[in-house]
Amino acid sequence: MTSEITLFVNPTAGRGRGAHAAQPAASALRDAGFRVHTVLGEDAHDALRRAREAVAAGTGALIAVGGDGLVSLALQAVAGTATPLGVVAAGTGNDFARALGLPVRAPAAAGRLVARALKDGGCRDIDLGRVGDRWFGSVLASGFDSRVNDRGNRMRRIGGRFRYDLAILAELAALAPIPYRIRFDGGEPRETEATLVAVGNGASYGGGMRICAGAEMDDGLFDVTVVGACSRATLLRVFPKVYRGTHLSHPAVTVHRVSSIELAAAGVTAYADGEPLGALPLTAACVPGAVRVLTGGAGRGLQRPG
Repeated sequence: MTSEITLFVNPTAGRGRGAHAAQPAASALRDAGFRVHTVLGEDAHDALRRAREAVAAGTGALIAVGGDGLVSLALQAVAGTATPLGVVAAGTGNDFARALGLPVRAPAAAGRLVARALKDGGCRDIDLGRVGDRWFGSVLASGFDSRVNDRGNRMRRIGGRFRYDLAILAELAALAPIPYRIRFDGGEPRETEATLVAVGNGASYGGGMRICAGAEMDDGLFDVTVVGACSRATLLRVFPKVYRGTHLSHPAVTVHRVSSIELAAAGVTAYADGEPLGALPLTAACVPGAVRVLTGGAGRGLQRPG
């Protein structure tokens, strides 16, 4: 293994935490004897190009310093390659890191864990979801939640979390069941009305909302959570349970464990790892062992909830 590794940094992640996290992470890696090269990029497209160039040049690891958006970009560069991925979680949600039991907003500790994993072979091969040529690590969202994202993204004059709170209220006012056409594992298509359909390689999105609470990242399967047609009152009662994952027992909720899914619904945009993926229809496949993540033993031995 080469001693030169690449820090892939989003300086704006977590309202600037990404920039502050890069230095202690880099120091921990240099103290462990690694040569550290930093990649920034002028925008997402340029950053991904630079990350792919580093992987192609044989970097010993690509270390994503930022939030789930940057991890998503990093996955596009390392998925299907022998280059391991390290994560220094410094964003707002950090769902990918949480799912793997990695340090969150503790950049020096995360840097030390990555260094130890590189030296001791502390890696974990995990699955990824794939839609066309796009990879995702956590959750693909469609329906009510993705429409909230759509509306929030349009509210450019309103800053911070407040615009998404407004977006939720607006989407609740417009709540109506969405006609979906779903096919699991190439089987017969199912026509159903639903509030949302979430495809989980990991358990959570949105900073700890455990929408696919039973999902494991190394079982070769998605956990697909379907929230059926429901009233505003029911949705408001069920919503707080998502943070504990206890919503899965509600009669309006069903879970399907599958290796692939075809989703179709008019006027619905899908988001994967919090980033816009495109309008339905789409087909998502779970690809076993698609990426090697530097965990240093973190997250091992976790059991699926009963």
